[in-house]
Amino acid sequence: MRIYLRDSERRPDPEPVTTDDRTAILTGLGLWIAGLAGTILVLGPSGDPLWTCITGVVVGVALLAYAEVRSRKLRRD
Repeated sequence: MRIYLRDSERRPDPEPVTTDDRTAILTGLGLWIAGLAGTILVLGPSGDPLWTCITGVVVGVALLAYAEVRSRKLRRD
């Protein structure tokens, strides 16, 4: 096995794969919302797990907005 290849021996880089980031973000966001609902039902509206779930939901919504802005920018270019 060789560690170094000369440029003439290298294959070209593959094309980037297009993905749908919204699916992964929405799945995680749904799980955080389910965790939030479960936490409220089991522990009541207080405690550290509640704030952890709220933070997860807020970060998920922010990521969803970022993914939307990014996909619109990529479509324009």
